[in-house]
Amino acid sequence: MINKASEFPAALAQLAEFAKAFSHPARIRILKTIGKRGECICGELVDVMPLAQSTVSQHLRELKSVGLIRGETEGVTSCYCIDWKTMNRYRSMMNDFFQEMESCQKSQDCC
Repeated sequence: MINKASEFPAALAQLAEFAKAFSHPARIRILKTIGKRGECICGELVDVMPLAQSTVSQHLRELKSVGLIRGETEGVTSCYCIDWKTMNRYRSMMNDFFQEMESCQKSQDCC
């Protein structure tokens, strides 16, 4: 299978990766939990999620891969926090996208 994602502008690919990170309710809940607590130990997240530890860890990897969270590991304990710089950058990108779409809505009628 040929991947055509590289044919699109980098900004669109980045926005799509961000959207993908938000595409599962568990990831949204993880972000909300970490945001409310300021930081969170992986085991604490497992306690509030209806998922196995390995599944929570996979969701954490997805969030970390796009830079929405940062994590440090000490021994067997992993602590995570929101990367607010990245979160704000993505929020700005999403706002720009929706503003662009809104301007299209004003100039066109639906079929």
